Amino acid sequence: MPNLCDMKAFIIDMDGVLWLGSKPLPGLVEFFDTLRQLGAVYVLATNNASSTAGQYVTKLANMGVSVAAGQILTSGMATAHYLAQHYPPADTKVFVVGEDGATLPLLSHGFTLTGLYEKGADIVVCGKDATLTWDKLATASINIREGAKFFGTNADTSLPTEHGVTLGNGAILKALEVATGVSPIVIGKPEPIFYQQAMALLNAKPEHTVAIGDRLETDILGAVRTGISSLMVLTGISDEKDLACSPYQPTWLERDLCAVSAALLASHS
Repeated sequence: MPNLCDMKAFIIDMDGVLWLGSKPLPGLVEFFDTLRQLGAVYVLATNNASSTAGQYVTKLANMGVSVAAGQILTSGMATAHYLAQHYPPADTKVFVVGEDGATLPLLSHGFTLTGLYEKGADIVVCGKDATLTWDKLATASINIREGAKFFGTNADTSLPTEHGVTLGNGAILKALEVATGVSPIVIGKPEPIFYQQAMALLNAKPEHTVAIGDRLETDILGAVRTGISSLMVLTGISDEKDLACSPYQPTWLERDLCAVSAALLASHS
């Protein structure tokens, strides 16, 4: 069993861990104070590709927490980075089902984005999209059927919000998969690609890294697949009933951020 005091680098999920929608969860500010007190490094790593790093910085600032854009990693950013490593951006056209969090990282890498009902995309990227329309789904379907590679930023079928649990990007991926007969390549958690990018940002070793999340099948499974420790909180999607029947388990389990902060301080006392 790893020791919590040996964890120097933290990969922290956001939805269901730091907040529910626009509502911060109890202990948010104190948690970041604890990380600073312990001299820990961290990246806030979310499967939610709808927002940009800058938008997350602003959201946290409004909740009383100051972070830098370089401390944010979204599945949209991770997808753009992965694609830039495998396709020449200047020669690659991408159609996006998604919001700024999916489109802007692709543009920053130099990819050309195609429009509605425009054919000839080399890649279709699908991320959570609150502006989703029939036209977007139709354009994605047409391009995938004509041979475009199909990538999903993440496959979360649900999303915890202040209103309740809503549909996630995985539901959109499933619609496109059913329409085209093509399964997407997913970059976000639980794929190790995502956690490996996060560790590279932190220059962290696996034995000193812990992933904090609320969802067994993404946050915790991703940590297991990557070979790092994990800590699950019970403020989001997965609960103790899910744990009881899961073939994989978090290294540590805590009720919420308040309990996480207390456990971290106790491990260093």
